[in-house]
Amino acid sequence: MNFPEEIKKLRECALLTQMEFSEIVGVAFSTVNRWEAGKARPNIKAMKNIKAYCEKNCLPYEDVEEAWLNFDIKRGNKQ
Repeated sequence: MNFPEEIKKLRECALLTQMEFSEIVGVAFSTVNRWEAGKARPNIKAMKNIKAYCEKNCLPYEDVEEAWLNFDIKRGNKQ
């Protein structure tokens, strides 16, 4: 799966809206929306916050991290 799909899957698995997820991660709602649309990629700080949330709530993080590392906005996120 590519990054936008992985981050959305994680958020939905946690039963969170984009707004709720953005507050947890410490970014704007529009930022989460852009991540899920493949128009932006989280910075290191946001990824650390996502990882901490996953660890605290026993959610899988490895696939999100791998997709983030391979994500390329310029290629339209094609893997």
